[in-house]
Amino acid sequence: MRGEMIDIGGRALRIVRAGPAAADRPLVVLEAGAFGFSADWAAVQSELAGRGFASLAYDRAGLGRSDPGPPPRDGAAIGADLEALLDTAAPQGPLLLVGHSMAGLHIHRLAARWPERVMGLVLVDATTPAAMNSGLVSLFVGQFGALSKLAAWTAGTGLLKPLAGTGFGDMIGLSGDAESEKRWAFADAVHAAAAAAEVEAWPAAARQALAAGDLDPKLPVAVILAGPASANGAYKALQCAPAEASFHGLVDHVDGATHASILGQEHAPAIVRGIEHVWRASAVAEG
Repeated sequence: MRGEMIDIGGRALRIVRAGPAAADRPLVVLEAGAFGFSADWAAVQSELAGRGFASLAYDRAGLGRSDPGPPPRDGAAIGADLEALLDTAAPQGPLLLVGHSMAGLHIHRLAARWPERVMGLVLVDATTPAAMNSGLVSLFVGQFGALSKLAAWTAGTGLLKPLAGTGFGDMIGLSGDAESEKRWAFADAVHAAAAAAEVEAWPAAARQALAAGDLDPKLPVAVILAGPASANGAYKALQCAPAEASFHGLVDHVDGATHASILGQEHAPAIVRGIEHVWRASAVAEG
């Protein structure tokens, strides 16, 4: 197994560290989207290590190799686990949070709760707390929840195992051990059930992120989006809002990327450029 297990009080979560620790740089904390876990970030972690950044990816409770957690698996539960994890695995120093897809909710909440440690955000084709106010987004979340329950049931029957080796098993385009993990998780019943429980709690997680409060406009925020700027204009406007509200915001549209492949080797440099922007902008904000 890649990484190590960290006890958070009677349960353990798996973390995967990469890159050199540097006194002048933050730890990059990587939060995966729905059905995702630490393997999703392997290409980004490799790119970050090459650019001199230390990073930490992890498996949320019940996902990947982590122990399950008590229900409900909403934003409050996920946030409490992450705070406990970081208190043990990274108790000191600044944090730069990166979230993909649904994880935009989780990193918003942590940034609002830990302003003394979080020095910036990178939202990778991510949703935002305010996006749930959109009828279309709310409808999508409801439909995705139904599909997630079906996926969990199907994984429980073993019917997904023949598909794990196809393009469905790894839509990111990973390699090595991370690819093997991703394909294993695609068909794993425990992983799928935990992921479906998170999706079911998506509306609650959005409300909890909103309740945490607005982000400080001095906080640097980069938004990295899959596909051209002309695609899905209304939803992209919602995704861009956090960067536009920041005094040090950046929006980058990655042509040729999909919601999954944006995490792969080809497009990982775009995410790292966003991280570098936030890191440099944080020095300006502090000045």
